[in-house]
Amino acid sequence: MINDKSLSNRLTDVLNMVLLGLLGLLMLFPFYYIFVISFTSLEEYSKSDLILWPKQWVTDAYTYIFHAKEFLRSIGVTVYITIIGSLINLVLTATMAYAITRNIWGQKVFLLMVLFTFIFNAGMIPTYLVVNATGLIDSYWALMIPGAINSFNLIVIRQFFLSIPEELNEAAVIDGANDLSIFTRIVIPLSKPAFAAFGLFYAVVNWNTYFSAILYLNDPTKWTVQVILRQIVILNDVTDSLTSAARDAARSGIMPPGEAIGMAAILLATVPILLVYPFLQKHFAKGVMIGSVKG
Repeated sequence: MINDKSLSNRLTDVLNMVLLGLLGLLMLFPFYYIFVISFTSLEEYSKSDLILWPKQWVTDAYTYIFHAKEFLRSIGVTVYITIIGSLINLVLTATMAYAITRNIWGQKVFLLMVLFTFIFNAGMIPTYLVVNATGLIDSYWALMIPGAINSFNLIVIRQFFLSIPEELNEAAVIDGANDLSIFTRIVIPLSKPAFAAFGLFYAVVNWNTYFSAILYLNDPTKWTVQVILRQIVILNDVTDSLTSAARDAARSGIMPPGEAIGMAAILLATVPILLVYPFLQKHFAKGVMIGSVKG
Protein backbone atom coordinates (compact mmCIF):
# COMPACT_ATOMS: atom_id res chain seq x y z
CA MET A 1 0.00 0.00 0.00
CA ILE A 2 2.83 2.35 0.89
CA ASN A 3 4.65 1.49 -2.33
CA ASP A 4 1.50 2.09 -4.42
CA LYS A 5 0.97 5.44 -2.76
CA SER A 6 4.58 6.37 -3.26
CA LEU A 7 4.34 5.40 -6.94
CA SER A 8 1.20 7.48 -7.41
CA ASN A 9 2.90 10.47 -5.79
CA ARG A 10 5.86 10.09 -8.12
CA LEU A 11 3.60 9.89 -11.17
CA THR A 12 1.74 13.00 -9.98
CA ASP A 13 5.02 14.86 -9.51
CA VAL A 14 6.22 13.85 -12.97
CA LEU A 15 2.91 14.89 -14.54
CA ASN A 16 3.01 18.24 -12.74
CA MET A 17 6.57 18.89 -13.86
CA VAL A 18 5.71 18.02 -17.47
CA LEU A 19 2.64 20.26 -17.49
CA LEU A 20 4.44 23.14 -15.79
CA GLY A 21 7.38 22.70 -18.15
CA LEU A 22 5.10 22.87 -21.19
CA LEU A 23 3.32 25.88 -19.73
CA GLY A 24 6.67 27.58 -19.13
CA LEU A 25 7.77 26.89 -22.70
CA LEU A 26 4.46 28.25 -23.96
CA MET A 27 4.97 31.46 -22.02
CA LEU A 28 8.58 31.79 -23.18
CA PHE A 29 7.74 31.22 -26.85
CA PRO A 30 6.71 34.87 -27.57
CA PHE A 31 10.06 36.09 -26.19
CA TYR A 32 11.88 33.50 -28.27
CA TYR A 33 9.93 34.49 -31.38
CA ILE A 34 10.73 38.17 -30.84
CA PHE A 35 14.41 37.27 -30.51
CA VAL A 36 14.40 35.12 -33.68
CA ILE A 37 12.55 37.63 -35.86
CA SER A 38 14.91 40.42 -34.83
CA PHE A 39 17.78 38.45 -36.44
CA THR A 40 15.90 37.45 -39.60
CA SER A 41 16.73 38.84 -43.04
CA LEU A 42 14.17 40.49 -45.29
CA GLU A 43 14.44 37.75 -47.92
CA GLU A 44 13.76 34.92 -45.46
CA TYR A 45 11.02 36.81 -43.66
CA SER A 46 9.14 37.52 -46.90
CA LYS A 47 9.19 33.81 -47.88
CA SER A 48 8.12 32.23 -44.55
CA ASP A 49 4.97 32.67 -42.49
CA LEU A 50 6.48 31.21 -39.31
CA ILE A 51 10.21 31.27 -38.58
CA LEU A 52 11.45 29.20 -35.66
CA TRP A 53 15.14 29.21 -36.57
CA PRO A 54 16.60 31.53 -39.22
CA LYS A 55 18.74 29.94 -41.88
CA GLN A 56 21.02 32.95 -41.70
CA TRP A 57 21.35 35.16 -38.62
CA VAL A 58 21.72 38.82 -39.55
CA THR A 59 22.04 41.94 -37.43
CA ASP A 60 20.62 44.38 -39.98
CA ALA A 61 17.74 45.41 -37.70
CA TYR A 62 20.10 46.23 -34.83
CA THR A 63 22.43 48.11 -37.15
CA TYR A 64 19.45 50.05 -38.43
CA ILE A 65 18.34 50.97 -34.91
CA PHE A 66 21.78 51.85 -33.54
CA HIS A 67 22.12 54.38 -36.35
CA ALA A 68 18.89 56.01 -35.18
CA LYS A 69 19.62 59.02 -33.02
CA GLU A 70 15.93 59.24 -32.10
CA PHE A 71 15.81 55.75 -30.60
CA LEU A 72 19.11 56.12 -28.74
CA ARG A 73 17.99 59.50 -27.41
CA SER A 74 14.74 57.97 -26.18
CA ILE A 75 16.71 55.25 -24.35
CA GLY A 76 18.75 57.94 -22.63
CA VAL A 77 15.60 59.85 -21.68
CA THR A 78 14.02 56.71 -20.26
CA VAL A 79 17.14 55.82 -18.26
CA TYR A 80 17.22 59.35 -16.83
CA ILE A 81 13.53 59.26 -15.87
CA THR A 82 13.91 55.78 -14.37
CA ILE A 83 16.89 56.66 -12.17
CA ILE A 84 15.83 60.14 -11.05
CA GLY A 85 12.14 59.26 -10.84
CA SER A 86 12.76 56.13 -8.78
CA LEU A 87 14.98 58.05 -6.36
CA ILE A 88 12.27 60.69 -5.97
CA ASN A 89 9.66 57.97 -5.45
CA LEU A 90 11.68 56.18 -2.77
CA VAL A 91 12.76 59.32 -0.91
CA LEU A 92 9.30 60.88 -0.76
CA THR A 93 7.51 57.60 -0.04
CA ALA A 94 9.93 56.57 2.71
CA THR A 95 10.06 59.96 4.42
CA MET A 96 6.30 60.38 4.45
CA ALA A 97 5.76 56.78 5.58
CA TYR A 98 8.19 57.34 8.45
CA ALA A 99 6.57 60.65 9.36
CA ILE A 100 3.11 59.13 9.81
CA THR A 101 4.56 56.42 12.06
CA ARG A 102 5.71 59.07 14.54
CA ASN A 103 3.48 60.61 17.18
CA ILE A 104 3.07 64.00 15.49
CA TRP A 105 0.23 66.49 15.27
CA GLY A 106 -2.23 65.57 12.53
CA GLN A 107 -0.87 62.05 12.06
CA LYS A 108 -4.31 60.51 11.61
CA VAL A 109 -5.34 63.28 9.22
CA PHE A 110 -2.33 62.64 6.98
CA LEU A 111 -2.98 58.90 7.08
CA LEU A 112 -6.62 59.44 6.10
CA MET A 113 -5.46 61.64 3.21
CA VAL A 114 -3.23 58.82 1.98
CA LEU A 115 -6.05 56.29 2.28
CA PHE A 116 -8.42 58.66 0.46
CA THR A 117 -6.09 58.93 -2.56
CA PHE A 118 -5.73 55.14 -2.49
CA ILE A 119 -9.49 54.72 -2.93
CA PHE A 120 -10.34 57.76 -5.07
CA ASN A 121 -8.51 59.16 -8.09
CA ALA A 122 -9.04 62.66 -9.45
CA GLY A 123 -8.75 61.46 -13.05
CA MET A 124 -6.84 62.51 -16.12
CA ILE A 125 -8.31 65.99 -16.76
CA PRO A 126 -7.87 67.42 -13.22
CA THR A 127 -4.35 66.01 -13.13
CA TYR A 128 -3.55 67.59 -16.49
CA LEU A 129 -4.91 70.96 -15.31
CA VAL A 130 -2.72 70.81 -12.20
CA VAL A 131 0.36 69.91 -14.24
CA ASN A 132 -0.41 72.70 -16.70
CA ALA A 133 -1.03 75.24 -13.92
CA THR A 134 2.30 74.42 -12.28
CA GLY A 135 4.19 74.94 -15.54
CA LEU A 136 5.39 71.35 -15.88
CA ILE A 137 4.06 70.77 -19.40
CA ASP A 138 6.81 69.66 -21.81
CA SER A 139 9.11 68.98 -18.86
CA TYR A 140 10.48 65.69 -17.57
CA TRP A 141 9.25 66.68 -14.12
CA ALA A 142 5.70 66.18 -15.40
CA LEU A 143 6.51 62.46 -15.67
CA MET A 144 7.99 62.17 -12.18
CA ILE A 145 6.30 64.61 -9.80
CA PRO A 146 2.53 63.88 -10.20
CA GLY A 147 2.95 60.19 -9.34
CA ALA A 148 5.88 60.58 -6.98
CA ILE A 149 4.15 58.71 -4.14
CA ASN A 150 2.12 55.57 -4.62
CA SER A 151 -0.34 55.33 -1.73
CA PHE A 152 -0.33 51.52 -1.64
CA ASN A 153 3.47 51.38 -1.50
CA LEU A 154 3.47 54.05 1.20
CA ILE A 155 1.05 52.09 3.37
CA VAL A 156 3.05 48.88 3.05
CA ILE A 157 6.35 50.63 3.82
CA ARG A 158 4.71 52.31 6.81
CA GLN A 159 3.70 48.89 8.13
CA PHE A 160 7.28 47.73 7.66
CA PHE A 161 8.56 50.71 9.67
CA LEU A 162 6.06 49.90 12.43
CA SER A 163 7.45 46.36 12.62
CA ILE A 164 10.89 47.69 13.62
CA PRO A 165 11.27 47.20 17.41
CA GLU A 166 10.45 50.37 19.30
CA GLU A 167 13.27 49.59 21.72
CA LEU A 168 15.78 50.56 19.03
CA ASN A 169 14.20 53.99 18.71
CA GLU A 170 14.07 54.45 22.48
CA ALA A 171 17.73 53.50 22.82
CA ALA A 172 18.65 56.00 20.11
CA VAL A 173 16.65 58.75 21.83
CA ILE A 174 18.47 58.04 25.10
CA ASP A 175 21.76 58.45 23.22
CA GLY A 176 20.57 61.86 22.03
CA ALA A 177 19.46 61.02 18.49
CA ASN A 178 16.65 62.99 16.85
CA ASP A 179 14.08 61.69 14.35
CA LEU A 180 16.33 62.42 11.36
CA SER A 181 19.23 60.50 12.90
CA ILE A 182 16.98 57.59 13.80
CA PHE A 183 15.61 57.50 10.26
CA THR A 184 18.99 57.66 8.51
CA ARG A 185 21.03 55.49 10.89
CA ILE A 186 18.52 52.89 12.07
CA VAL A 187 15.40 52.75 9.91
CA ILE A 188 17.04 52.97 6.48
CA PRO A 189 19.72 50.28 7.10
CA LEU A 190 17.04 47.91 8.43
CA SER A 191 14.74 48.61 5.48
CA LYS A 192 16.96 47.56 2.58
CA PRO A 193 14.63 44.69 1.55
CA ALA A 194 11.66 47.07 1.42
CA PHE A 195 13.59 49.68 -0.54
CA ALA A 196 14.89 47.05 -2.97
CA ALA A 197 11.42 45.64 -3.64
CA PHE A 198 9.58 48.92 -4.03
CA GLY A 199 12.51 50.54 -5.79
CA LEU A 200 12.20 47.84 -8.45
CA PHE A 201 8.43 48.39 -8.63
CA TYR A 202 8.92 52.12 -9.11
CA ALA A 203 11.72 51.56 -11.64
CA VAL A 204 9.52 49.31 -13.79
CA VAL A 205 6.71 51.90 -13.73
CA ASN A 206 9.08 54.72 -14.67
CA TRP A 207 10.75 52.66 -17.39
CA ASN A 208 7.36 51.91 -18.94
CA THR A 209 6.26 55.55 -18.93
CA TYR A 210 4.09 55.92 -22.02
CA PHE A 211 0.76 57.69 -21.66
CA SER A 212 2.13 60.47 -19.47
CA ALA A 213 4.86 61.14 -22.04
CA ILE A 214 2.26 61.48 -24.82
CA LEU A 215 0.04 63.64 -22.63
CA TYR A 216 2.61 66.05 -21.20
CA LEU A 217 5.52 66.11 -23.67
CA ASN A 218 4.92 68.12 -26.83
CA ASP A 219 8.53 67.95 -28.03
CA PRO A 220 9.19 64.63 -29.86
CA THR A 221 12.88 64.83 -28.91
CA LYS A 222 11.84 64.32 -25.27
CA TRP A 223 9.75 61.21 -25.89
CA THR A 224 10.50 58.06 -23.94
CA VAL A 225 11.43 54.77 -25.56
CA GLN A 226 7.92 53.40 -25.09
CA VAL A 227 6.47 56.17 -27.28
CA ILE A 228 9.07 55.45 -29.97
CA LEU A 229 8.18 51.76 -29.75
CA ARG A 230 4.56 52.66 -30.40
CA GLN A 231 5.60 54.50 -33.54
CA ILE A 232 7.58 51.49 -34.73
CA VAL A 233 5.43 48.53 -33.66
CA ILE A 234 1.83 49.72 -33.61
CA LEU A 235 1.82 52.48 -36.21
CA ASN A 236 4.58 50.78 -38.26
CA ASP A 237 5.92 54.29 -38.78
CA VAL A 238 9.58 53.44 -39.12
CA THR A 239 10.67 56.29 -41.35
CA ASP A 240 9.18 59.04 -39.19
CA SER A 241 10.44 57.57 -35.92
CA LEU A 242 13.90 56.60 -37.15
CA THR A 243 14.67 59.19 -39.77
CA SER A 244 18.44 59.10 -39.31
CA ALA A 245 18.43 55.30 -39.50
CA ALA A 246 16.45 55.45 -42.71
CA ARG A 247 19.01 57.77 -44.27
CA ASP A 248 21.92 55.59 -43.22
CA ALA A 249 20.15 52.46 -44.40
CA ALA A 250 19.45 54.04 -47.77
CA ARG A 251 23.14 54.85 -48.18
CA SER A 252 24.34 51.37 -47.19
CA GLY A 253 21.61 49.44 -48.95
CA ILE A 254 20.45 47.79 -45.71
CA MET A 255 16.68 47.71 -45.30
CA PRO A 256 15.54 45.04 -42.81
CA PRO A 257 11.84 44.17 -42.54
CA GLY A 258 9.78 46.50 -40.40
CA GLU A 259 8.77 43.63 -38.12
CA ALA A 260 12.43 42.80 -37.45
CA ILE A 261 13.11 46.42 -36.55
CA GLY A 262 10.13 46.40 -34.19
CA MET A 263 11.22 43.15 -32.51
CA ALA A 264 14.79 44.40 -32.12
CA ALA A 265 13.52 47.64 -30.61
CA ILE A 266 11.36 45.68 -28.14
CA LEU A 267 14.36 43.64 -27.03
CA LEU A 268 16.58 46.68 -26.63
CA ALA A 269 13.89 48.43 -24.60
CA THR A 270 13.17 45.42 -22.38
CA VAL A 271 16.59 43.95 -21.59
CA PRO A 272 17.99 46.91 -19.54
CA ILE A 273 15.23 46.78 -16.92
CA LEU A 274 15.51 42.99 -16.77
CA LEU A 275 19.22 43.26 -15.99
CA VAL A 276 18.43 45.22 -12.83
CA TYR A 277 16.65 42.31 -11.17
CA PRO A 278 19.69 40.02 -10.51
CA PHE A 279 21.37 42.77 -8.49
CA LEU A 280 18.28 43.21 -6.29
CA GLN A 281 17.20 39.56 -6.13
CA LYS A 282 18.61 38.91 -2.65
CA HIS A 283 16.72 41.82 -1.09
CA PHE A 284 13.73 41.54 -3.42
CA ALA A 285 12.84 38.04 -2.20
CA LYS A 286 12.59 39.39 1.33
CA GLY A 287 10.89 42.61 0.34
CA VAL A 288 7.97 40.98 -1.45
CA MET A 289 7.06 39.21 1.81
CA ILE A 290 6.56 42.50 3.63
CA GLY A 291 3.20 42.52 5.35
CA SER A 292 2.36 38.93 4.43
CA VAL A 293 3.05 37.61 7.93
CA LYS A 294 2.02 39.46 11.04
CA GLY A 295 4.11 38.54 14.03
